[in-house]
Amino acid sequence: MEYDVVIVGAGPAGLSTAIKLKQLDQNLNVCILEKGSEVGAHILSGNVFETKALDELLPKWKELGAPIKTKVSKEQFLFLGKNKSLSWPTWLLPSVQKNHKNYIISLANLCRWLAEQAEKLNIEIFPGFPASEILYKEDGSIKGVATLDMGLDKTGNKKEGYQEGMELHAKVTVFAEGCRGHLGKQLIKKYDLDKGKNPQQYGIGFKEIWEVNEKQHEEGLVIHTAGWPLDNKTYGGSFVYHAEKKQIYIGYVIGLDYQNPHLSPFDEFQRFKTHKDIIKMLEGGKRIAFGARALIEGGIQSLPKMYMPGGLLIGCDAGTLNMPKIKGSHTAMKSGIVAAETIFEHIRNKSELSEYEKKFKKSWAYKELFAARNVKPSFRWGLILGILFTGLDQILFRGKLPFTLKHKHADHETLKPANQTKKIEYPKPDGKISFDKTSSVYLTGTNHTENQPVHLKLKDSNLPINYTLQKFDEPAQRYCPVGVYEVQMENENPKFVINSQNCIHCKTCDIKEPSQNITWVVPEGGGGPRYGNM
Repeated sequence: MEYDVVIVGAGPAGLSTAIKLKQLDQNLNVCILEKGSEVGAHILSGNVFETKALDELLPKWKELGAPIKTKVSKEQFLFLGKNKSLSWPTWLLPSVQKNHKNYIISLANLCRWLAEQAEKLNIEIFPGFPASEILYKEDGSIKGVATLDMGLDKTGNKKEGYQEGMELHAKVTVFAEGCRGHLGKQLIKKYDLDKGKNPQQYGIGFKEIWEVNEKQHEEGLVIHTAGWPLDNKTYGGSFVYHAEKKQIYIGYVIGLDYQNPHLSPFDEFQRFKTHKDIIKMLEGGKRIAFGARALIEGGIQSLPKMYMPGGLLIGCDAGTLNMPKIKGSHTAMKSGIVAAETIFEHIRNKSELSEYEKKFKKSWAYKELFAARNVKPSFRWGLILGILFTGLDQILFRGKLPFTLKHKHADHETLKPANQTKKIEYPKPDGKISFDKTSSVYLTGTNHTENQPVHLKLKDSNLPINYTLQKFDEPAQRYCPVGVYEVQMENENPKFVINSQNCIHCKTCDIKEPSQNITWVVPEGGGGPRYGNM
């Protein structure tokens, strides 16, 4: 199949690219591939949304019925101790952390709405079709992508109903897969796009949606916290967003540069909810949704070159999230708008795709990222010093300090041996406020076709038991948020088990495994989580 432009990923970046392309030239032939069962099925975000990019893309979004209704009306920032909290005055917060002009939304629903706008412009969207392979021309430039074969068993043999994957060729292929994109990762390596850059940084983010009593709900309230239950050396914090319909979006983010292999991000999130100032908002309510996803945090120090022959890398596939702002949707959308403008000129006037990076660096999105560049690396000094430095950097100097701090290590390099760290005893879930992984994965709607090839690949099948278990007490048992990885005893011998059917495509294993022994590849289309209004 031949197209002018093929876009991989129907998130905010990919959809914005497609819409802007058709606005510039309605005759362009554009399609989007999406691995989820529907647009939005794999979208997970807080989400306090800044409309800046949407205002540019679709200025009449209100009249068009965009699902953006709940304006932020009140903000709080809390430092949590185990049994108490300290409220930080909002006027002392950096301007990037103030949200009075923003909205509490479901990003999944916004993407569904953007897809509707795209289809009105005759953009073809193919949900359930994961791009599994990059196709190249003889000169090494990108030719397009191929979708995954459907209907193979675990051994690679064809089952009944087998369907061969499709090849999609394009003048330009845009990679908008989101954080730790499977193909984006390959492109960065092949074209050496991260040469001279700092190691990329990531976090794992959790989110639950709760329905609560009216007395516990204050529509438009935004709360962020730092501190307990994490120690001073571990980066992380929470969000509590009071959305419409008496719903609360509550979540937790932990930097994947943590050192203790005994730490379980999932259990830290569950423990956080038991704090007296948090539980009072949830008690008597009902948890109706759960999800988890890796998010990118490296900033411009880790931002790879975003173009290559025949292709562009945009949004969180590259790493455009603004970490101190706790937002990435608006910058991802802006990167897509700039990508579309570049592609339009490339097709019409044969200008170079390298113009994309020049245009992006002139945009307000890049200026945001530049101003935010020193925040995340400052937290290697600990929570207290990181906060103090951030105040200095963002309030007094507005991100214009005459130096740039570096990220020194990739996240998989930071774990200490298990025998040099303290074991963490987590309380048992009560089934009311805190929950186990099994009941949580159930709420994700995750499903994978039985007897398909395992999409979590081990480079060395012996390594988990012979090395990682011995040195790090096999941390995959804990960093995976839904219990995909287990160590079971078989005839008194430990065995590494991969429950791939539980995988919610968060990519944490691909990031945090200390030997980089686990590679996440796309499973059959339509599998994985099926998030509703996350």
